Amino acid sequence: MKRSLLSLVIGIFAFSTFSAHANINIDKEVKSVERKVIEWRRDIHKHPELSNRETRTAALVAKHLKSLGMQVETDIAHTGVVGFLKGAKPGPTVMLRADMDALPVTEKADVPFKSTIVTKYMGEDVGVMHACGHDTHVAMLMGTAEVLAAIKNELHGNIMFVFQPAEEGAPKGEEGGAELMLKQGIFKKYKPEVAFGLHVMSSLNSGQIGYRSGPIMASADTFDITVNGKQTHGSAPWNGIDPISTAAQIVTGVNHIVSRQIDITKEPAIVSFGKIGGGVRDNIIPDSVNMIGTIRNFDMDNRDQIFDKMKTTATHIAMASGAKADVKINKGYPVTINDPALTAQMLPTLKNVAGKDNVLEVPKLTASEDFSFYAQEIPSLFFFLGGTPVGQDVSKAPYNHSPYFYVDESSFKVGTKALSQLAIDYLAMKR
Repeated sequence: MKRSLLSLVIGIFAFSTFSAHANINIDKEVKSVERKVIEWRRDIHKHPELSNRETRTAALVAKHLKSLGMQVETDIAHTGVVGFLKGAKPGPTVMLRADMDALPVTEKADVPFKSTIVTKYMGEDVGVMHACGHDTHVAMLMGTAEVLAAIKNELHGNIMFVFQPAEEGAPKGEEGGAELMLKQGIFKKYKPEVAFGLHVMSSLNSGQIGYRSGPIMASADTFDITVNGKQTHGSAPWNGIDPISTAAQIVTGVNHIVSRQIDITKEPAIVSFGKIGGGVRDNIIPDSVNMIGTIRNFDMDNRDQIFDKMKTTATHIAMASGAKADVKINKGYPVTINDPALTAQMLPTLKNVAGKDNVLEVPKLTASEDFSFYAQEIPSLFFFLGGTPVGQDVSKAPYNHSPYFYVDESSFKVGTKALSQLAIDYLAMKR
């Protein structure tokens, strides 16, 4: 506790001492790329690609980064791209990240650059849409790359641009995303000191930035519980072992874990059953029942406790009924945690970019992000960028993953400047 408080104080002091030196004006550069960012976004939006299939997007990114004279590495984690911009003056490396993949969603938004792409997903023909704004992330980071390349002679350090595939999750049977990029050594090779990333959100208006110190987005894990009993006629349940009634008891028991066994004053947690299946007819008690669901939480220790208690609860309830429970927990994305000291250091930058009144502390979000894997390795800051037009009620705006999801283009200049200025100011602080 003392250590965290000390680092926070040091961080705030460090920012106050360097802010006067971070006086590089990038307004001209940001304005000069604004139209390009819009055009890139529209092009990428019109040609969306699913996770681990972002070949066209990656080629567009790589070509642009090479045109700026960067060292460029491609085909990382299947389609990922890393650009490395070396500043003229010595200093650390800052990582900036954008995700590239789209979703299996048929677009219903009425825009001139609407996606009409159809592809195969899990054996079915599906529409493909940038329903979560990753097209805007790519376009803004491409713009940021151009802004920072234009002032590289003034940079006290280097910038690592990460264009990441498969944030929405790799296809079944494949690896992907941030975890695979790290596994393939991008941090070992480029050695970034900190990481910054953003996500557009319909819950904020254009021009607004949402931030939160500490946990900001939940971990996302899945579970698969199979209860094995003994089939018998429904008129004589004592001749078998009923997995349906056992499964019902397990649902109740598991729901008691969060409400009765986890200290939720520390951080909230959620366990939700999404599907239960078993049996084929009204008068046959089946051999087995299968249940699947999701676990969301904001504390890594609580996460492990929930895993252990789910296994104990399910297996012991099944045992008491004479059944057996096979519990599989699949770890997904960890909690996305913003480093408190780094957040305190860089908050003045966000306020300078968007204006003090437009930078809001937002509640925790139970959605998840694989940026969390980077944040486990190095101090990181992940923030939200408003995408709903000013004057429109955000509570009525189509949320991320909706077929009607839309991002206002006027927000791009704020996002581009925020990413650029975070890198500039952080490097100035370290010189």
